[in-house]
Amino acid sequence: MSDVDDLTDAVLTASRLLVAVSARSLAAVEETLTLPQLRMVVLLDSRGPMKLTALADLLEVNPSTAKRMIDRLITSGMVDREQNPATKREVVVVASPAGRRVVNEVMARRRAEISTIVARMPEHLRHGLVEALTAFTDAGDEPRWSARDETPTPR
Repeated sequence: MSDVDDLTDAVLTASRLLVAVSARSLAAVEETLTLPQLRMVVLLDSRGPMKLTALADLLEVNPSTAKRMIDRLITSGMVDREQNPATKREVVVVASPAGRRVVNEVMARRRAEISTIVARMPEHLRHGLVEALTAFTDAGDEPRWSARDETPTPR
C-alpha cells in the first residue's frame, strides 16, 4: 500500500471520530439542525454574506438543494436573506445572530471534546499532527477556526 493510501485510511478513520464529535456537539446545542445545515451556517459565519450560487458551489450541491436548505434555516432563525450592500440589486444569505451563537457554542463544545482526545495522545506526536492537519485543511481550502476567540480566520 502507498503512503497516500495509508494516510487516506488514517484520515478516514479520524473523520469518523470527528463526525461523531460534531454530531454530539450539535445535538447538545441545537436538536433541530442537521450536520449539513450546520455546515451551511458555519460557511456563512466564517466567510460572510454569500449569494445562493456561491454557497451551493462551496457545499457542492445544486442551487435548488441549497435554496431548500436556506428556506429551512430561515424558518428556524439560523440565517437571513439581506440585500447585498455592494450592489443593492441582489440578495445574499447571512448567518443570523442566533446562527452565529449556535456555531460558536457547537465549536466550543467540539473544541473541549477534541482537547480531551488530544491530551490523551503521546505528547511527542502532537506537533506533527498540528503541521499535518494544517496542511490538510489548507489543501481543502477550509478557513482556520479558533474557538478560543470564536472568530474564524477568512481565507
